[in-house]
Amino acid sequence: MSSSFNSSRSGSGVVVPMEEVQKVFNNNRDGKISCEELKNFFRVLGWEMTPEEVQTMLSEFDKDNDGHIDLEEFTEIMNGSPSGKELRDAFDLYDLDRNGLMSASELHEVLNRLGKKCSIAECTVMITKLDVDGDGFVNFQEFKKMMKP
Repeated sequence: MSSSFNSSRSGSGVVVPMEEVQKVFNNNRDGKISCEELKNFFRVLGWEMTPEEVQTMLSEFDKDNDGHIDLEEFTEIMNGSPSGKELRDAFDLYDLDRNGLMSASELHEVLNRLGKKCSIAECTVMITKLDVDGDGFVNFQEFKKMMKP
């Protein structure tokens, strides 16, 4: 196997051999990696990640919401889609407290800064429409679904 993954997310231009990626998954009987395993993999590559960064990555790429990354999800991480980065950057503009969630008050503050005058009640309605899991916030997955055609 001579294919590899190139991660634009890291900004380092490091190419990861497919064999290394395959090892990560072969070492797990369930074929999935946890947050800690993901963090350790990137540490081996020289990319130190905070627990918050790892959790953000997990929440962004864990499509089936099982708390683990499978090979398909990991491939998406390593391929680093520019549109994914653009979506993340857009989401981060609204996530003022950097907790991975957009609240009605954060939406209200950003929209008002951008010159769009709206009430907190209007922002609450917008958040409610996007809030699939019913927690009162918009997470990155919900934001991505809204932004995709």
